[in-house]
Amino acid sequence: MNRRVFAVALSLALGLAFAPRIALAESHHLAEAVKHTKEAIDHGKMGHADVLVTHAEAALKHAQQAEAEKANPHTKEGITHLEAAIDTGKKKDAPGATKHAEEALTHLEAAQK
Repeated sequence: MNRRVFAVALSLALGLAFAPRIALAESHHLAEAVKHTKEAIDHGKMGHADVLVTHAEAALKHAQQAEAEKANPHTKEGITHLEAAIDTGKKKDAPGATKHAEEALTHLEAAQK
């Protein structure tokens, strides 16, 4: 009887020890996507279309990884707007790219909830 109780207690303890890490892994990519999107917006507001594109591309990679781990319509919409921000930024249209990045941020933050 003591071995069974010990085995169950050990299993529960190990499960609780690793559960936060699993949850953090899932939210890591989304958090990174949000961080890079905010950076893209900041640079877009300064007129730095090329730097906006760099951060939007990094955000896109993380958003795509987050979507692959756990599908979410907000993440998918955020990806669409990040792609538009990249395309618009490559045309040196910082204000237009910033608007797409802001829309992406809205959706990525909603996906975190």
